[in-house]
Amino acid sequence: MQILSISNLGQIDEFQLLQASLRDRWQSIEGPAEDSDVDILVVPSLSIDQRELKKVEGYEHYEERLLFSLIRLWNPRNRLIYVTSVPLHPSIIDYYLQLLPGIPFSHARNRLLLLSTYDSSLKPLSQKILERPRLLHRIRQALRLDKSFMICYNSTSLEAELSLKLGVPLYAADPELQIWGTKSGSRQIFAESGVPHPDGSGKVTSVADLAEAAADLWERQPTLKRMVVKLNEGISGEGNALLDLRSIADLASPHGSHSQRVAAISDRFPKLRFQAKQETWENFSGRIAELGAIVEAFVEGEIKRSPSVQGRITPLGEAEILSTHDQILGGPDGQVYLGCRFPADEAYRLQIQQIGLKIGRKLAEKGALERYGVDFIAVLQEDEQWDLQAIEINLRKGGTTHPFMTLKLLTNGRYELSTGLFYSQQGRPKYYIATDNLQKDRYRGLLPNDLMDIIAHHRLHFDTGTETGTVFHLMGCLSQFGKLGLTSIGDSPQQAEDIYNKVVKVLDEETYSNDNNFSCFSEHTFPLAWDGFSY
Repeated sequence: MQILSISNLGQIDEFQLLQASLRDRWQSIEGPAEDSDVDILVVPSLSIDQRELKKVEGYEHYEERLLFSLIRLWNPRNRLIYVTSVPLHPSIIDYYLQLLPGIPFSHARNRLLLLSTYDSSLKPLSQKILERPRLLHRIRQALRLDKSFMICYNSTSLEAELSLKLGVPLYAADPELQIWGTKSGSRQIFAESGVPHPDGSGKVTSVADLAEAAADLWERQPTLKRMVVKLNEGISGEGNALLDLRSIADLASPHGSHSQRVAAISDRFPKLRFQAKQETWENFSGRIAELGAIVEAFVEGEIKRSPSVQGRITPLGEAEILSTHDQILGGPDGQVYLGCRFPADEAYRLQIQQIGLKIGRKLAEKGALERYGVDFIAVLQEDEQWDLQAIEINLRKGGTTHPFMTLKLLTNGRYELSTGLFYSQQGRPKYYIATDNLQKDRYRGLLPNDLMDIIAHHRLHFDTGTETGTVFHLMGCLSQFGKLGLTSIGDSPQQAEDIYNKVVKVLDEETYSNDNNFSCFSEHTFPLAWDGFSY
């Protein structure tokens, strides 16, 4: 899906005026809990290119990832409307509401309105809502418009139009600014911010231009062994491919000519190593004209990690850091997002906070709003220092958003910028392991109610007293795809790991008689050891 503009100037002015009202509502949105009195409209639409989205198995259920928002009902004056493409299983909703400390279940349930389009087609949820005037009217009637705001997964012209139709401000970046969340836009922000990032190209829209850009990069760096080709609007690393130069190394500068290098690279394109399953050059090359692409130097290194920093830009234009993570990557070459550990290693935690703040301020200058994330590659050098290279920016909620917000809303704790740690109200630092990708064939056929039985019997649930345990999500993925998301929270990295391992062990034992052929997560793609991280 290419980023579109709101159709006319009048609508643009009206949208900007509506967005300006967020400043006045900011105190109610993010002020002290006792002051919160808002209506929150959650539209978890994955308004991204649908063909790219199809590369993510079980994407149909990813609208569940924002269910952590239900925890905002912890405040007895907040109300929430959650819209989905198809109805959510009642036990999933009950599960989240039971997590609320000190709030009667019935009280929270009365302040929650669940709506559905009853449309499972491959269209963004926002589009489905816009196509249903009666549903739009019902949503508008249910909201206190002067106390409402809308949150989404990512912001496009569809979300802006929905915001206008409802008269509710959108707590997200203006769709016109989504270019800064593309691969090429990220590189431009890095350059303007003076942030280290791999050498690479700008956006190209043809295979011929891609070959030229790759040859130019190779000539700037003749010792390169590999390059990464990225679709400009790819997601979770699934739009990446690896170009191996070693078989044509004899053409590296100063040997051979520019035209020979371009020709050799063009010949290598059909042999790209794709990170998405079942991707082909025929399909990938066709997407270049539609989405654009970049080429980038592959960061080599014997010991590498992929940390990330998350921040937000408030309606007041202030950038602030929310969290850091070490991402867990899989796929053929470790470029596909599988999960994360919180917080990032203390060896570089504060450094990526500083870089993330610099990038956030640059995004704020551009007019961006709400969530942003920055991914890095960290390589351990001979002097035991970590070299950090910024890789890309996400101007949307990502895989690290819901685990951290779940922790924050459950514990009502605080993130301490000076240490990069999160402390509960009792002053205990908290740690977690989270994933969207615990997936095994043997889990197929488990219904949400089956999972609830297992959670209750083995006491796997999050304990609000000790503030440790596991919070589950993507439960709708289980039956068809054998896929589940979870966040295991502990008072130490080791405890978080032990809690996670116990969940996997129990699920494996409970499904022992099922198909034992693992389909995605294995000890090779998600090593649970903390890899010597020092805290």
